[in-house]
Formats: sequence, structure tokens, C-alpha cells
Amino acid sequence: MKAIRFKVYQNMPNYKKPNSFQLKETYPLPPPSTVIGMIHNLCGYEEYKEMDVSIQGKYYSKVNDLYTMYEFGNMEFEKGRHQLYVKDNERKVGITRGVSTVELLVDVELLIHVKPKDESLFDEIYNALKYPREYPSLGRREDIALIDDVKIVELREVTGRDLKDEYFNKYIPMDIFEKLKTEKIEGYQVGSKYTLNKNYELINFGSGKKDKYFRKWNRVDVAYIKDFKKFNLSIAADSDNIPVFLL
Repeated sequence: MKAIRFKVYQNMPNYKKPNSFQLKETYPLPPPSTVIGMIHNLCGYEEYKEMDVSIQGKYYSKVNDLYTMYEFGNMEFEKGRHQLYVKDNERKVGITRGVSTVELLVDVELLIHVKPKDESLFDEIYNALKYPREYPSLGRREDIALIDDVKIVELREVTGRDLKDEYFNKYIPMDIFEKLKTEKIEGYQVGSKYTLNKNYELINFGSGKKDKYFRKWNRVDVAYIKDFKKFNLSIAADSDNIPVFLL
């Protein structure tokens, strides 16, 4: 079994939590949907290619910054109330422009493994990451990703005590996290649980006269742990004994 491993550096990205609005909060690492979306964009895929990803990384600090916010509604444009408008046929729909706050991570380093279900895609994904057709971004469109050290690696099971410690924080599937807790290793009882988006299906909620599509997200439950400790469980690792937690 093999996977594609690559490193990413980003200056000040935001991996937005879906339900944060007044302050655009960020996840500590990009969720699977963000990584999978970047790969699909670089490869030019127009339909979903099933794949699993392992996401590890670290950042130096967090800061808050200002950004320009645009609020769209379904109200008629009023000159004293709206700054901009868009046309809906002959109708003008008002847009409010203002200032809000976004949370940013500083000096992000990521280590990502990608395992497509269809092994014939390995070379295509490898070349798209090694020689991107446009500048890669991860998170917001402006969050440029510097990709380095792209490799195809072999995965196999090893004992946890033989793993290489990269000092990266990790998303770990909840079933593995529960097994780690049973080993009673200090530190693994403490972690943050997230339910992260991975991929979506378009579901039509419209009538026969008018289609109306919404995204139905498939989600994964993970534990975010900050400290890497040795343990006795057998776990997946790559050719360099770096742990791999596929989501």
C-alpha cells in the first residue's frame, strides 16, 4: 500500500470553522475537505475522486486581522443603506460592505499524506503537486501554499514505539484515539474533538419545476492532539517511520 507525502508552508492562513461569522475562527489544521479540495483543483478534477488524507502540522502563534466583509441579502438596493449592488434581471439587489475580524495562524508547517482509492491516479496527483499548473492555495484563495518534498511512500504497520517523532500536532481518528486512551498514557486523555467535513454530495431539494441543490457533507470525527508519545499499538507508518492517520 502506498501514499503521496508532501510538506506545505504557509505564512498566515485561515482554515475557517463553518459556524464562525463575527470572528472568522480557524481550525488548528486544515480539515480533510480543504486538503482534498486543493488536490482536486490542482489536478483539474470536475468530479469527486475518492481519497483519504492524513494531516499533521504546527504553527508558531495566532493573530487577528481585519478583512473586508460583503453581506448579501435579497433586499432592493437603497442608496443610503447599501454600498454596492448586483443585478438580478432588471432588479438591483443591495450589498453591504463593512469590516470584520479574521483569525490567522502564523508560520504554518504541514505534513500531509494522500491515498487515492484509484491507484491509477498516483502519478497524476504526484505531478500536480510537484509541478502545479497554478499557484496552490490552502484555506482561502489568498492563502498561498508552498509545496515541497513531494514523495511516493510505502505504508505498512509498525509498533508505535518505533515511530519517528516529527513534533507535529495531528488529527487522529476517534477509534485510534480511544485505543490510545486505554493504554493509559499521560496526555492522551486530553485532546480536542472535532467533526470535520471531508466531501459532499449535491442533493436536489427543489420541485419538478425548479431544481434547488444543496451540499450534504460527509463528516469524520477526529481528536486533535498536541503531544506525540510512544505507545505499544500497531499503527500505519510510511517508509521513514512517520505515523499516518488516514481520515
